[in-house]
Amino acid sequence: MTPSPGGGPAPGTLLVTDFGSDTVTFVDPARGATGSVEVGTAPYGLALGADGRAWVATAEGVAVVDTAARKRLALIPYRTDTGPVTTGEYRGGGMGIALAPDGRRAYVGVNVPGGNGALEVVDTAALRVTDAVPVGRRPFDVDVSRDGAEVYATNHDSFDVTVVAAGTLEPRRVEVAPYGTEGGLGSWLKPHYAAVRPSDGKLLLPFEGERLAVVDPRTGRTEIEPMTANTHQHGVAVTADGTLLAVGTGPIDPDADRGPSLTVRAPDGTERVHPLEGPHESVTVSRDGRTAYVTGGFTRDGYWDGLTVVDLASGDSHRLAAGSRPLGIVVL
Repeated sequence: MTPSPGGGPAPGTLLVTDFGSDTVTFVDPARGATGSVEVGTAPYGLALGADGRAWVATAEGVAVVDTAARKRLALIPYRTDTGPVTTGEYRGGGMGIALAPDGRRAYVGVNVPGGNGALEVVDTAALRVTDAVPVGRRPFDVDVSRDGAEVYATNHDSFDVTVVAAGTLEPRRVEVAPYGTEGGLGSWLKPHYAAVRPSDGKLLLPFEGERLAVVDPRTGRTEIEPMTANTHQHGVAVTADGTLLAVGTGPIDPDADRGPSLTVRAPDGTERVHPLEGPHESVTVSRDGRTAYVTGGFTRDGYWDGLTVVDLASGDSHRLAAGSRPLGIVVL
């Protein structure tokens, strides 16, 4: 892969967060890792702006990376007290992160170990946190409506999504628990990641390869559609035509459930399920829509240091070593 004429990363280069380290890694999808940038302890989610800056949620703060220069520009501390900086699945600090459509705000879900989290609002010009909104426990994911009017924090440990009005920053809780909430913090049947459906702005949250929760954030109502992978599910992505990709991390009950996979669900609900070797966490799609990249970092045991590259037409896949427990991923 050759560099772009402007000296930045070539189109199609991937950027992943190294949850097992303190870096983000640039990845040539044909050759593997091509370099890393130190950003902060245990980076989780990331979002890419139209200006080429990447916004990375770390345990210490939000890192801002110039992807052309491959340089960290800033590390913005959180307003919320998250306790000592640590690593691992339950560490405090930023998890999900998203940008407003106009790029003026970044929204980051901040985990507070043992309690409810916060959605912090970053002024992307001033490079500082301007507001903090209370949300649920462990905000795995943050998404923004296409018009920028609402922000959605998907809160794993409280079985809900917090809908935040971008103008007033008023929060509203929507329970998303298609299996109920029995088991509390010990339950496996919780929301992880969401995608905003382009056609109508509804939120798509897969559960266990069995149920897709389709949440209307305006009314708080949830409809359930069947899924077919029969595996615990984490990361999601949605394409412009409404195709949903969902990462299956493996069985809860090995005697009854299936192994890791990537579900590709068409807008009409038909699904193709591609087996994967080992657990994965997040997924993104190439700009031509032909290839999926699935990160092997995984938030629990069983992670590995690389990506799986999946040809979406044939289902053929191969592994690509890259990064250190890579979780978040974007295409530059």
